[in-house]
Amino acid sequence: MNRVLAISKRELRGYFATPVAYVFLAVFAALLGFLVFGLSGFFERGQADLMPFFQFHPFVFLFLVPAVSMRLWAEERRSGTLELLLTLPVSTTQAVLGKFLAAWAFLGIALVATFPAWLTVNFLGDPDNGVILAGYLGSLLMAGAFLAVGGCLSALTRNQVIAFVVSGLTLLFLVMLNFPAVLDFLPESLPQFLLDLVGTLGIYGHFDSISRGVVDLRDLIYFLSLIGACLFLNVLAVEWKKA
Repeated sequence: MNRVLAISKRELRGYFATPVAYVFLAVFAALLGFLVFGLSGFFERGQADLMPFFQFHPFVFLFLVPAVSMRLWAEERRSGTLELLLTLPVSTTQAVLGKFLAAWAFLGIALVATFPAWLTVNFLGDPDNGVILAGYLGSLLMAGAFLAVGGCLSALTRNQVIAFVVSGLTLLFLVMLNFPAVLDFLPESLPQFLLDLVGTLGIYGHFDSISRGVVDLRDLIYFLSLIGACLFLNVLAVEWKKA
């Protein structure tokens, strides 16, 4: 565990070694602020809550999380530092966990940067802060799931642009699985349990439930299972490319 934390600290320091990290955090907070207070009709609704804020998260994450995940392994392979990393006295699993935790912590810091929105609704009214806290928990779990998927795909290529595009499209598919427009494309002859299974695999439904304040154990298991499965595949992908 100490080696995992050491890798995480090194990676997290690397994010803030250049101004790019600060630009990312500023853009993330400003974009969400604009979408919520500018485009969602927040003041017209006359209701002090952050529901519009969290409803935008899956779609903002579709662009911003792949921008973080694309460099996790693609950049390491392109620059040749992957071989150097794997020659250190750490296992592939430790390297994958360390890099993932650092990137997840960075996304957590990005969510912390949006706390002024929480303070704003408390200033304007009397929101249910328990629901807002649950929304942040759901966003953090969803960010981790997005990151795990993107990191796994990043390990399969040395081109960051390809990693970004493929990750974005894959995540878009997982998000849209809960929408009727996608489910309508499935053959009507499919058994109902298969249709229900497809809907269960969609990310948006699980996140939406938590963001509304319903912290169901099944939703937590879904996100943690998706993260674990993708990290396992990430380890296999790195080992395969290393062979």
